[in-house]
Amino acid sequence: MAVRTKSAKDRPSYRCTECGWTTAKWLGRCPECQAWGTVEEYGAPAVRTTAAGRVSTPALPIGKVDVRTATARSTGVAELDRVLGGGLVPGAVVLLAGEPGVGKSTLLLDVAAKAASAEHPTLYVTGEESASQVRLRADRIKALHDHLYLAAETDLSAVLGHLDAVKPSLLILDSVQTVASPEIDGAPGGMAQVREVAGALIRASKERGMATLLVGHVTKDGAIAGPRLLEHLVDVVLSFEGDRHARLRLVRGVKNRYGATDEVGCFELHDEGITGLTDPSGLFLTRRDEPVPGTCLTVTLEGKRPLVVEVQALTVDTQIPSPRRTTSGLETSRVSMMLAVLEQRGRISALGKRDIYSATVGGVKLTEPAADLAVALALASAASDTPLPKNLVAIGEVGLAGEVRRVTGVQRRLAEAHRLGFTHALVPSDPGKIPAGMKVTEVADMGDALRALPRRGRADAPRDDNARR
Repeated sequence: MAVRTKSAKDRPSYRCTECGWTTAKWLGRCPECQAWGTVEEYGAPAVRTTAAGRVSTPALPIGKVDVRTATARSTGVAELDRVLGGGLVPGAVVLLAGEPGVGKSTLLLDVAAKAASAEHPTLYVTGEESASQVRLRADRIKALHDHLYLAAETDLSAVLGHLDAVKPSLLILDSVQTVASPEIDGAPGGMAQVREVAGALIRASKERGMATLLVGHVTKDGAIAGPRLLEHLVDVVLSFEGDRHARLRLVRGVKNRYGATDEVGCFELHDEGITGLTDPSGLFLTRRDEPVPGTCLTVTLEGKRPLVVEVQALTVDTQIPSPRRTTSGLETSRVSMMLAVLEQRGRISALGKRDIYSATVGGVKLTEPAADLAVALALASAASDTPLPKNLVAIGEVGLAGEVRRVTGVQRRLAEAHRLGFTHALVPSDPGKIPAGMKVTEVADMGDALRALPRRGRADAPRDDNARR
């Protein structure tokens, strides 16, 4: 075995001990001299070790670590504090991502003004707009404060310079994809630039005890743009969701080192800005004196928060060979499954030959299976043109065999429905503790659930000619 010289390459190589032929990988037979078992490794890289260095702070028993420096401070926006787990922790870095136009800048500008004070100044750095544009928005939403500082910068060194000048307790950067470091090659928003900018701001936040809110872009698939490492480096990742044509906005926790990740904050976007909704169920309900066919109410869980939502369905005679199936706020696949279950298990045969439209009220999106029973009852009510009883909510997952399955959080859902004045509920078996004064009917399958429709309506349900014969 030859001794490695200083000029040898760091990666290992192999050499034939008979003829001296070299290669980058081991072979059982030398192709030069055809000798077997003569190829051996040489020039293996030396083992590198890191010597012990000086520690910055000594290790302490975990019970003696001071937690006062990690006490959360309110942002002034109760719904955002709810998602963050009580507020912003000094030194925490939060990444807020959402689609363009959903209201990220409006929300954070409102947070910047409400969190600013003489003891805790706030620095708002914008890389997408000019300072005058941000000032106009601040005038519109009344987000002005003497200790709220505004800067329009796209250079990382300039942003760090503002930190030295202002010494803020809260930094808001809108957005991380627009800032670049002059020491890194590449355009702003590239992988290397985003990694460098985020790393520099995270180090500054930890050293100064400064909370930082970073705005992030999303791709067309809804994922956060940039390297995945960005989500691992920050302490909290929030997703800002909402349909731009609706008023409702949801801030959902994706990652949170200081609290739970199943909390959701509800906001309403309007001309004067954005406000938190402590009781958002009113956005998803249509109050009527008399019930209307094709409507059914359910209770969905957004994180830990129960929301009463109205599901609507409409069936009409079609003029084309292939009937339409249109959904809004509901998953098309789940609606198609409910149509198949109603036709096969509920014996409602006219649905396959009619145009069917289904939607939710208020722009909310229902994705959990707990809304299956409400969707099925709304479709059955529309098909028979018979309204469901007033003040009724339906909760449960429907299987392909027609059974109604249990879902999580039934007690919380029933408590929310009872708080809003609903007196009757259809739920799967064994719902647990029932609110006082509320009538709860346990249903095992779709046959039991369809009995909630008045008898006249079930008898008059449309059927095809074969069914009449």
